[in-house]
Amino acid sequence: MRNINVDLRVIRTKESIRHALVELINEKGFKAITVKDITTRANINRGTFYAHYQDKFDLMTKCEEEIMLDMSRITKQSYPSVIAALETDSQTLIPFSFTVSLFEYLNINSGFMKAVLGPKGDLTFQTRLKEFMWETLYGNNPNAFVKEENILVPGQYLASYMGAAIIGVIQKWLESGTKESPLEMARILTTITVNGPFFAAGLKK
Repeated sequence: MRNINVDLRVIRTKESIRHALVELINEKGFKAITVKDITTRANINRGTFYAHYQDKFDLMTKCEEEIMLDMSRITKQSYPSVIAALETDSQTLIPFSFTVSLFEYLNINSGFMKAVLGPKGDLTFQTRLKEFMWETLYGNNPNAFVKEENILVPGQYLASYMGAAIIGVIQKWLESGTKESPLEMARILTTITVNGPFFAAGLKK
């Protein structure tokens, strides 16, 4: 029983540290935050903080890695349904279950994602997220959606375009207060990604 209590205490401590981090990023920006700010806001002592993290950068990296690991898990579970959806007629396109799951996950973690992807957050995270997205879609993966021999333009430019576009849509949704449902956002992103921006703008039938 004691181990369960210890585990729960660790989870609660980490949650309060993460919550403090988000609040402080929104207030003063990641660059200006100190460990003392975090421990004061989370109502813990410095020893407790250092038992889990080396410094604020280690804290940020671990939070971001957790997010990417979860997103990777969601993507891998959804590979078969995405492949099946891509093989159907795009005119009758329904949102990929994968995209819905992704927006549901982002919605649950919207506080952290909004802070970290915002102007006061961690700019390196956007770069890592773009790389992660491309690795997930393409990468050295036998199940990858994108096959190198099928690409019509240099892969690095396609990766940059898709990564920036997807992150841009996510940022706008988070900034706007996640008013649309994950299902609606999945429909929007799927329409733009699969049929292209000209189709979404009504310029191409």
